[in-house]
Amino acid sequence: MRRQIWPYRRPSAETLSADTWQLIIDEGPTDLPASLPHWDYRTNLSLSRQITIDMDLLRSEVRLPSDAKVQVAVIWTASGSNLRQSAGAVAIHREGRQKADLEVQLPGELLGGTVTLRTLLTVADPGTVEDPLAPRLSGSILWSDEHKVRLQGDAPQFPIAIVDFSRTTFPDNASWHLELGTQLESATMGTLLLYINERSKPTVQAFQRAAAPRAVDKVILDAVYADVARLMVEAALHHPDFTDESAFDEDSLGETFQNLIHSLFPGRTVADLRQLREHSPHRLSTQIQAAVGVFQES
Repeated sequence: MRRQIWPYRRPSAETLSADTWQLIIDEGPTDLPASLPHWDYRTNLSLSRQITIDMDLLRSEVRLPSDAKVQVAVIWTASGSNLRQSAGAVAIHREGRQKADLEVQLPGELLGGTVTLRTLLTVADPGTVEDPLAPRLSGSILWSDEHKVRLQGDAPQFPIAIVDFSRTTFPDNASWHLELGTQLESATMGTLLLYINERSKPTVQAFQRAAAPRAVDKVILDAVYADVARLMVEAALHHPDFTDESAFDEDSLGETFQNLIHSLFPGRTVADLRQLREHSPHRLSTQIQAAVGVFQES
């Protein structure tokens, strides 16, 4: 196991305590889960967390002078969009036990895939450092941890657009439409687009409440995801270059197809499913419905 050697003193575990990340929803805060299976690109992530620091012990252990300042910062990265940004920082410069209340909001349109939240305690201003083992540079990391959350769980990742179908070529009274590309090497985010008809108020409201759906929202989301899963599985099996041995880049359409099929049909081969599609497409559709678990109790 590789061990990082730091060129300055770092605090012990007793110096700091970190609460779990909280997801802020209409009903109030709740522990941030490992995945958000009904998240969509129109949903921002509102998060909060509290970090408690014993500043007296920190200064003693790290040998920081009394005029030094530290801060707690949050940086997020999203594998789906390949973006990395700061979510803000809280400065701490007083003595005794201090609390840093972190409140961040991550814009949904910039996210996708797995979001990694990295919380860091860093030196904001080293002050008049005299000890040779004390951190001497602003930005020196004293402590950090990470929390990962998978957006949409094992479901496919793609953006969602709410539009008036009367202004498109889609039927006016349809509730949704999946636009699906054909290039397996293309990025999923640029290849898939789920259109929601803004005239279908129940469907729009279901996706707006996707982070914490009501019972009626869950029914609608299940129906949409079952339909989307069916279209994506059929598209994958229709593509001659899609096989069990195919290797695709991370977050590509081909990888998304593979992840979806492995999730829905663990242990079954693409060749087996392709044969089922050719000889009994209606049975394949029913098996996809069962695998998705549409309208089943969670």
